[in-house]
Amino acid sequence: MIESTIYNCSVIGLNKIHERSGNITVVENIRNIPFEVKRIYYLYDVPGGAERGGHAHKALKQLIVAASGCFDVVLNDGQNKKVVELNRPYYGLYVVPGIWREVINFSSGAICLVLASEKYDKEDYLREYSNFLEWKAL
Repeated sequence: MIESTIYNCSVIGLNKIHERSGNITVVENIRNIPFEVKRIYYLYDVPGGAERGGHAHKALKQLIVAASGCFDVVLNDGQNKKVVELNRPYYGLYVVPGIWREVINFSSGAICLVLASEKYDKEDYLREYSNFLEWKAL
């Protein structure tokens, strides 16, 4: 049985350095996020009403950041659900393996930045919710 729950996921404050000329947030492997980043991708130009995600990972850890705009992340461990609104680029949602996630309610111009602990591996994905529930029960 996979022991991860939505309660293992958390919002992490990232260091925001404010200057008159603008702000900067630095993300460093292991130092201010709990894993080494091996892959980075971002979602943008998501049409209104569209949803992204709709899957879980067996081993991958992620930090999800609203680099611009806002959106909600629905976390589901098979028994419990919670919705986390991301709307600041200096906060990231740490998502542990074994959590079904959906990204919804994108604002106009939103950019969803994802830092991942592993390179892409199609075998790590659980794309059907019923398969996810079966896997969690193992």
